[in-house]
Amino acid sequence: MNPKHRKQWAYALLFIAPALWSVNYLVGRSAVNTVAPHALAFGRWLIAFLLLAALSWREIAAHPIAIRRGWKQFLVLGALGMWICGAFVYVGARTTVATNIALIYSTSPVMIALMSRFVLKERMGAVQMTGVGLAFAGVLHIVLKGQWRDLAEVQFSVGDAWILAATLSWTAYSLLLKAWPSPFGPAARLTLIMGGGLVVLAPLTLIEALWFMPTQVSWMSFAYILAVALFPGLGAYLAYSYMQRELGAARVGVVLYLGPIYAAAAAWLVLGEPVRDFHWMGAAMILPGIYLSTRPARGFRQARSGSPF
Repeated sequence: MNPKHRKQWAYALLFIAPALWSVNYLVGRSAVNTVAPHALAFGRWLIAFLLLAALSWREIAAHPIAIRRGWKQFLVLGALGMWICGAFVYVGARTTVATNIALIYSTSPVMIALMSRFVLKERMGAVQMTGVGLAFAGVLHIVLKGQWRDLAEVQFSVGDAWILAATLSWTAYSLLLKAWPSPFGPAARLTLIMGGGLVVLAPLTLIEALWFMPTQVSWMSFAYILAVALFPGLGAYLAYSYMQRELGAARVGVVLYLGPIYAAAAAWLVLGEPVRDFHWMGAAMILPGIYLSTRPARGFRQARSGSPF
């Protein structure tokens, strides 16, 4: 695939990946009384790891020296992306409301954009930063249902601290994924990162099951785990890795802003909930914001610290 086609595919994934991630929020809310948080995260990444390893094991086996040199990076990325960004979200969802989750998550692309500019030296001009701000305002408009006065009345709980930790962890994961070079392709590298995440999750999942929160063994539990493994696990993370390589961490971060639009569309299609005026107004800010933030900055070339894959 030539560079032009790779770039076009990356832009298409900007609108596909959020749909895959939305499955995670639906399952996280639905599985509260069925699957424990760490068990859901561990099962999600175990299935995704086995499926992806079946496709990428030859590439992994061909680079044993690279694995020995990079195992600490895989462990750190696995802890950030699979443990904290996985289990912490499921823990937090038990004691906080959806509005708070959306508000906290909406800060992630802003943090990624700012940190990418100062840490990774990715150049973003005034147009791109304006796009990030416009998309951020659109998300807040949807979360607040158009009632901006309600922002002052939002109350936070212990569960919000878990969500905040997951948001900060996702920012760090995004930056390190871009900053640390790797000889592996997206699939092989993600397989190794998943392996690192499973090493961290395994003992914590066992402790959770024995002393805190057992998981029901049922077909429904397996269905929940399979759903988050295939869509927000395997599909969304592969898409995110690919988009980062082609577009950069800051520009790809704004895909999170499509979440409220996708959630409203899913509620309309599946649950029959009406689409309100504030949804349309928010979309009218988010979509142009994504377009502006992902445009190449004129006169600038995106700085790279080496190919991340």
